[in-house]
Amino acid sequence: MASLVKKFGGTSVGTVERIQAVAKKLAKAKEAGDDQVVVVSAMSGETNRLVAMAKEVMPATVDVRELDVLLSTGEQVTIALLCMALKTLGCDARSYTGAQVRILTDSSHSKARIVSIDTDKITTDLEKGRIVVVAGFQGVDAEGDITTLGRGGSDTSAVALAAALGSDECQIFTDVDGVYTTDPRVESKARRLDRITFEEMLEMASLGSKVLQIRAVEFAGKYNVPLRVLSSFEEGEGTLITTDDEENEMEQALVSGIAFNRDEAQITITNIADQPGTAYSILGPIADLNVEVDMIVQNAGVDGTTDFTFTVHRDEYQRVLDFLVARQKELGAATVTGNDQIVKVSIVGVGMRSHAGIASRMFRALSEKGINLRMITTSEIKISVVIDEDYLELGVRSLHDEFGLADAAVTEA
Repeated sequence: MASLVKKFGGTSVGTVERIQAVAKKLAKAKEAGDDQVVVVSAMSGETNRLVAMAKEVMPATVDVRELDVLLSTGEQVTIALLCMALKTLGCDARSYTGAQVRILTDSSHSKARIVSIDTDKITTDLEKGRIVVVAGFQGVDAEGDITTLGRGGSDTSAVALAAALGSDECQIFTDVDGVYTTDPRVESKARRLDRITFEEMLEMASLGSKVLQIRAVEFAGKYNVPLRVLSSFEEGEGTLITTDDEENEMEQALVSGIAFNRDEAQITITNIADQPGTAYSILGPIADLNVEVDMIVQNAGVDGTTDFTFTVHRDEYQRVLDFLVARQKELGAATVTGNDQIVKVSIVGVGMRSHAGIASRMFRALSEKGINLRMITTSEIKISVVIDEDYLELGVRSLHDEFGLADAAVTEA
């Protein structure tokens, strides 16, 4: 018998038939004696449909308060249908919106943060043997206004409920059966990981892995909520995401996974003054444009000048490039150039902390394939490089082979 919070995303509840399949899965677990709180997203495509209608009615600037009221209805449909399906199977179930449970948030519409959760209703229902179904992605502020949590909000709702209830696990059911060493669509030898640490998952999520949202992983790590990623469509153990076990450090793989991000673009400013304030004179105005900068490299100064290179999201590339070209004389730069045909490839692993030579192995493996490194950044448990987009698949495969990620037994060089 276990106390579990289970989250099903939009694909998992995308049709009535899939909702019925989820109900059968929950009913089977109920027979085994598990206490279950279920968090669901809107049916796949529903949120986009609602957003499109809002923009049609209010094309200039959509009112965020009213948009939250509108978008919250998507999950309300799913919780009702799932409870109906459960009751058809003879399972007592009760649905709640975020406001009914009282998932209290701040008042930042469309990107609200959870402040607290009242678990009294849920606990009472669980004691009565019910399956509790809660709408993800939403809450209510102190004024009683409906709020939504932003992208990945249902994952965050599930983790927050698991933390508040002290659940044994928070299980995220999706269309993949776990976290893989890399994207199986790029490397056919990619292997599902049985276990990964919060730190590693957080890095992989931030570096391009789409399995879990960063915010949910951060929340789980902060409150030490074990996360498990499972498939909605097939049986399996999935991947457990939990704290690092120092006792097993000797058995920790050097590299746990390879993440990549195709949405990168690079901008280089040459021959600018090598003096205090130069970086701010470039990045400050870019921040004012509400553009996030990722990797940054400033070369060593020569003759009082230096080169400055950074990356931005590809969607922002042309806007930032045009902005800096217009300011070229003001910056005193010789040239402002860009490249939107690059990608970022990263290796991640807590085992890197205690082993030297990982970077050199990475660089050697890529150089042997003729892959040039445009930028490099490192941290305790990751190394990221920027390479030409044409070499993405070759680079990922060569690194996957170099660190033996297809073989679960490989832990040492």
